Amino acid sequence: MRIRIVDAFTDRPFAGNPAGVLLLDAFPDDDRLQRVALEVNHSETAFAHRLPAGGEADWALRWFTPATEVAMCGHATLATAHVLHTTRAHQGPVRFTTRSGVLTATPREDGTITLDFPTAPLTPVQTPAGVAEALGAEPRTVLDTGPDIGDLLVEVADEKTVRGLAPDLRALAAHSERGVIATARAEDPARGYDYVSRCFFPNVGIDEDPVTGSAHTALAPFWSERLGRPDLTGLQASSRSGRVRTELRGERTLLSGHAVTVIDGELLV
Repeated sequence: MRIRIVDAFTDRPFAGNPAGVLLLDAFPDDDRLQRVALEVNHSETAFAHRLPAGGEADWALRWFTPATEVAMCGHATLATAHVLHTTRAHQGPVRFTTRSGVLTATPREDGTITLDFPTAPLTPVQTPAGVAEALGAEPRTVLDTGPDIGDLLVEVADEKTVRGLAPDLRALAAHSERGVIATARAEDPARGYDYVSRCFFPNVGIDEDPVTGSAHTALAPFWSERLGRPDLTGLQASSRSGRVRTELRGERTLLSGHAVTVIDGELLV
């Protein structure tokens, strides 16, 4: 099996979020997929195979962390669309059938790829006991992001607080299905981003995800409401860092970014 490692939501190698991408003739059994994802050992590995022409989607797509299959993943979808486009396995917009419905990825003339994802439903909740201590910061606002995302979205005081977080991951794992998205308004929007975030997902085997497309389906409506604009840019302030352009369209959110293939090889076993 041909395997590629793609850095997503970045225009340079060794930044953004790396994902494994495997284009297959069909999906093998789940245990095989999980073992490959564990061997790749990035936050997600994407597996895709072509579907017959004439249906509602062009390719079937699944995502696995080193520990489990997930219902939605933005950066590995971007990485898969990048591989399809750069290898000419598929030209133009591509429709993926996934556990989260049909998702579309469209290459743009500026080299970016735009993903069309469902907007996360946000529900304000009371701050769960222990979250402030586990996160290491006092929440201003806490929202549930719905079943597809499975996170708590936590607004904290400022960008400096987001960048300085050093959470107790074991304690944080008790408070959501996947993890916690911490966010704050950008200190200086002149730097080219409107808000910052960091994502901690201990329940799916990811201590901190470098750049999380799916989280931005929650961040986009949250910050669009507060900033009064549908088009925003988010900076995920992990050690690798990456930017996601978001456009809120009601029940859908568009996520745009670059991707770079850094490894192209063969799985021998």
